[in-house]
Amino acid sequence: MGRSRILSGMRPTGRLHIGHLMVLENWVKLQEEYECFYFIADWHALTTAYEETEELKANIRYMLVDWLSAGLNPNLSTIFIQSHIKEHAELHLLFSMFTPLSWLERVPTYKDQLQQLGQEGKDVSTYGFLGYPLLQAADILIYKADAVPVGEDQLPHLEFCREVARRFNYLYKTQLFPEPQALLSRVPLLPGIDGRKMSKSYRNDIPLSATPEEVRERVRLMVTDPARIHKTDPGHPEVCVVHTYHEIFNPEELEETRKSCRAGTIGCVPCKARLAEKINAYLEPVRERREKFLHNPGILEDILAQGSARARAIAQRTMDEVRAAMGIK
Repeated sequence: MGRSRILSGMRPTGRLHIGHLMVLENWVKLQEEYECFYFIADWHALTTAYEETEELKANIRYMLVDWLSAGLNPNLSTIFIQSHIKEHAELHLLFSMFTPLSWLERVPTYKDQLQQLGQEGKDVSTYGFLGYPLLQAADILIYKADAVPVGEDQLPHLEFCREVARRFNYLYKTQLFPEPQALLSRVPLLPGIDGRKMSKSYRNDIPLSATPEEVRERVRLMVTDPARIHKTDPGHPEVCVVHTYHEIFNPEELEETRKSCRAGTIGCVPCKARLAEKINAYLEPVRERREKFLHNPGILEDILAQGSARARAIAQRTMDEVRAAMGIK
């Protein structure tokens, strides 16, 4: 028996930040145990930014560099761009022929995101936005993935994928598609420097490509305990963004830092300075790998070519089986 297969991807909608690094580190661990397929979801990026494609190619390149910088190994994982495997689109089209519209409309995030993005001035009243969970299902099922690493908020999407697999198997009297299981990701959720969700659009992120000085400046701007006015005031670490980051990047000194904050024996300025040192030390290996890949476009092209070849071979076999099952071969 071979290793279980997993699939995951990211949309190239902008530069990655250190919150993404938490996810990438999980991917790096998974590639030691599973047969991993990781794809840059450029078609999915169009679902909310179909009119903003000027930077798409650059975002794809930087995303690949960031993935490799974080430690993804193309010898252990299949890395590719979604749009380079046209079979994804074909399977999505065939799935759309039998997927009830009501299934898409009841996806929990659909109406919420429709309203939120509408308030931001984006017109996403398109099939692409409504149907992205179906394209997502095609992405997963075309590789017959056994599991998908997801957070709890994405479980409804995976259940939708399983429903599509069950419906195909039932309609065409086959057991072609497995029902992929959730591989719940236990990765920390890093807030932005202002305490909100980290996002480039909020300008509250720390870019994965940040220089040491940029990291220090971002940390300097972090929101701290609003009730602590003077250095000697007792602090409340549980409401401090800086403390949340210490939990991730400075666990060795966490207890001492927490006690000093509560006792009012350490001020926010030195506490932030120590955190910046720790984040920079954490990012140093990432920066070194980044320089290696950033200035070697040939390596990137080779990685994508090899990954696409492996992915396409599997996708083509699956589509041969799909067409045969549906009687359209």
